[in-house]
Amino acid sequence: MKELINRLNKLSEESKSLTGKLNLEQKQQKILELEDAMQVKDFWNDAEQAQSISQQHSDLSTFVDFWKNLETKITELTELINSNTDHSEETKAYLEQQVRELETAYQQNRLLVMMSGKYDSHNAIFSIHAGAGGTDAQDWAEMLLRQYLRFCERKNLKTEIIDQSRGSEAGIKSVTVHVTGEFAYGLLKSEAGVHRLVRQSPFNPAHTRETSFALLELVPELHEKEAITLDPKDIEIEANTSSGAGGQSVNTTYSAIRITHKPTGIRVSIQNERSQHQNKELAMKILLGKLQALENEKLAEEKKELRGEFKSAEWGNQIRSYVLHPYKMVKDHRTEYEETDPDSVLDGNLDAFVEKYLESQIK
Repeated sequence: MKELINRLNKLSEESKSLTGKLNLEQKQQKILELEDAMQVKDFWNDAEQAQSISQQHSDLSTFVDFWKNLETKITELTELINSNTDHSEETKAYLEQQVRELETAYQQNRLLVMMSGKYDSHNAIFSIHAGAGGTDAQDWAEMLLRQYLRFCERKNLKTEIIDQSRGSEAGIKSVTVHVTGEFAYGLLKSEAGVHRLVRQSPFNPAHTRETSFALLELVPELHEKEAITLDPKDIEIEANTSSGAGGQSVNTTYSAIRITHKPTGIRVSIQNERSQHQNKELAMKILLGKLQALENEKLAEEKKELRGEFKSAEWGNQIRSYVLHPYKMVKDHRTEYEETDPDSVLDGNLDAFVEKYLESQIK
């Protein structure tokens, strides 16, 4: 029973520290404002907006109720354990289950606290670009792609590769992936930046130790009402049927789209087995996400939160290092968190890195 009490004490200390940063009074005021809005006579005239407000009210109420009542639940459970005189295995199992359920609820709600940013609940679009390191870097980019596809699979997020440029010898030069599912952007925002790999190269006879770099770029998929308005004169759209080397058709159903935003020079290309209309629609979403990110970068505090530091994929700019030789380690340079099993991390076990990063962002 002493172990259960210690776990509850630890939970109480952590929750008090976190609760003080949640601005629950401000959130309670927001709940009241939402309730006022829901009482307006023509509230349901705009069904989409009404549903959004209702869902926001429900989510916020559940969130506030949990954190306001957590300490009471911990106290009640502590008193129950301390007053227990039945030392049967059945009673011990019941009390263990109660503590475990409270810990699980805390961890789930703690993650929601850490993903309360403006775009965290949105779908996401990420691109990986091979950086300095030649063929090794292109292979590294493909290793990262597999890592994130596995991570998304573990988080029940749906992924679709919407554009890809493969390397001539191995790996990929660049790839763009559309990620859909609950909190896709929030779960991936810690990964934006330069990733560094140190290993013995499989691409030269001497198998010398090489350092490779790849850049992960991330944008949220904006809802229609969030998207900025573009002047059609600022947009150049090119569409054509994709073709392979020597002009040979790859697949006549592949329709490549390239959209360029002239004022900024931002360019988005998509080549996928869809109609040009579908590819154009998705390319516009990516462009709008990038332009919104660019706009938000004007605010220094949002720069890292939205897309990470935009630096070239080379030495000195990395957010995380993966070392496979002469020792094994993965280290995040922003949080100083590290693990000694890179194979597991590269298989998509990124939870600890993601949580440590999100934790560091709580003001």
